[in-house]
Amino acid sequence: MDRAEPSGAPGVDCLHADDDLLVLVKPPGLLCVPGRGPDKQDALSTRAEGLWPGALIVHRLDQATSGLVLMARHIEAQRRLGDAFAQRRVDKRYHAVVRGLLPEPAGTDGWGLIDLPIGADWPNRPRQKVDREHGKPSQTRWRPLRHDAARDTTLLELQPLTGRTHQLRLHLASIGHPILGDMLYADPSTQARSPRLLLHASALDFAHPGHGGVCQFRSPPDFD
Repeated sequence: MDRAEPSGAPGVDCLHADDDLLVLVKPPGLLCVPGRGPDKQDALSTRAEGLWPGALIVHRLDQATSGLVLMARHIEAQRRLGDAFAQRRVDKRYHAVVRGLLPEPAGTDGWGLIDLPIGADWPNRPRQKVDREHGKPSQTRWRPLRHDAARDTTLLELQPLTGRTHQLRLHLASIGHPILGDMLYADPSTQARSPRLLLHASALDFAHPGHGGVCQFRSPPDFD
């Protein structure tokens, strides 16, 4: 199905729809699922359910993060896609703009690795923290795409190998390169450099839950 926004559904950007799944592009600032309280009921999942009754969430993005979100059209597709995420058979890529000029990683493939365990920072919820004693193993691959010396920023491609809460945001802040506009993990001056979090889910590759064919979806970020 070609990219389309269904009639009467402002705010729902549909990249693909078939009998088994939906691929939507979430704008920054919109919840993936409803939260607590009447002011948190507008969410990507509820908008999708209004257009495709029975649509089910498979994974989530942070409210501040934009980009590709996969939803299932029925329970069996949700189970198969959920298993693919849990078994790390979904290749996810993100783009982010971070503070500082992150150097080219050592090695031959051009990718660096952040390997820092993550756990909940309970006194400061919803923040997470690097917890070397009790945290869960967490790994993020990264590579610089472009340096901007005048702005003192680097555009990165990111590949999370695990799926911890706030993993990309915390990992980058922990190595001294927070994402611009990050209101949880960046210092005030870095927060002030963008009105939104410059983190975008830009690619999803996975096996279709119905026919098993390879699915590849792309959504370029609207920042650089």
